[in-house]
Amino acid sequence: MKKETFSRRSFLTSAVTTSAAFQIVKPELVRGAGDEKLKAGLVGAGARGTQAVQNILTGCPNVELTAMADLFEDRLEGSLRTLGKLPPELSGRVKVDAEHRFTGFDAYKKVINSGVDIVMLATYPAYRPMHFEAAVEARKHIFCEKPFGTDPVNLRRFMDAAKKSEELKLTVKSGAQRRSQAWYLDQYKRLKDGEFGDTVALYAYWEGGPVLNFSSFPNHKRDPKWSDMEFQHRNWYSFIWICGDQIVEQHFHNIDFMNWVMGAHPVEVVASGGAAWRPREPLYGNIYDHMSSDFVYPNGVHLSSHCRQYPKDLCRDVSDLIIGTKGRSNGMDLGSKGINPYVQEHIDMIRSITSAGPYINQGMAVAESTMTAIMGRESAYSGLKITWDMIMASKQDLQPKEFDNNQITEPMPLPLPGVYKFV
Repeated sequence: MKKETFSRRSFLTSAVTTSAAFQIVKPELVRGAGDEKLKAGLVGAGARGTQAVQNILTGCPNVELTAMADLFEDRLEGSLRTLGKLPPELSGRVKVDAEHRFTGFDAYKKVINSGVDIVMLATYPAYRPMHFEAAVEARKHIFCEKPFGTDPVNLRRFMDAAKKSEELKLTVKSGAQRRSQAWYLDQYKRLKDGEFGDTVALYAYWEGGPVLNFSSFPNHKRDPKWSDMEFQHRNWYSFIWICGDQIVEQHFHNIDFMNWVMGAHPVEVVASGGAAWRPREPLYGNIYDHMSSDFVYPNGVHLSSHCRQYPKDLCRDVSDLIIGTKGRSNGMDLGSKGINPYVQEHIDMIRSITSAGPYINQGMAVAESTMTAIMGRESAYSGLKITWDMIMASKQDLQPKEFDNNQITEPMPLPLPGVYKFV
């Protein structure tokens, strides 16, 4: 199986690559806005958000960045310094004055209300439902980074807002970049045209290195000045409530592609996993380092899904395999490569808004892929077979009851089947 050529984190040093985010344009500018200058605002100024700005500026020459927000001032200012080093044709369109630099938990509201046409949110996965809902309520067009949430209660909140976005005819473009990636689009068409026959089995793999945010901490230690809340945000990929675990945050891409190919979400899953090498230390949080899932689609086709975080210099494999009665595909073979998909997804979003291309609303489809990943996680944690009806009725809500950097937030222990309870 062919390894995936583009990894979202492999673009961290490129000036023309990205993670995506929310992007919002005023409804009055849609359908025929042409080359009119659009003002963009960024919420979430870490690596993903900074790269998202690089990509939208690269692919959309009529866009300027005029507002920014982040929970932490140091990260916002660091993002601005990085953007200031871009080539002049890009950095010249970064026009964020001091009055439009916002910090804190409510900063996203200030960006939405700052007079921008496009809002780009690259915040932590846990905040997607809250921010998406606010954007839809403001009748904005949206480009939303994946995944769309980390728990069933808040993801259903996202789904409700997605339905409203469809009623309002808002553009919703996701950060699932494969949906804008030329070779996946080519293979999708060939699959749907019947070239590979009926699909009988699916395989998906995301085996890579761990994402250890604390590797950038001084001496790899927690700053004693940080509260629990600030520590968990700065070390976000170690905590279930904020990242969703690897199956939700990274392996989502494979799962979303499989749902896209099948035109449906699975109806049930049995999964297993655990933490084999991650130490039981606060820095490593409470997520698993491996998970295997057996998803079943409505027509009985099984998806064998594997995600794993290996330490340095061990196995790396991000790939897919679709088995049909007439052949097989890894989703990439024989397709034309096209341009950087992290740039293309922004182009597609702008073309939808301005009517230069087809209308796009991926809100519900990608929300269902996110729920699929959460369904797999909850099966592995609980040791139960989880059905779609069960996850859609789940009462799990991982959001903090209040947002305050000074609050004490003790994380749940590492989930153990038989002890962990599905709710």
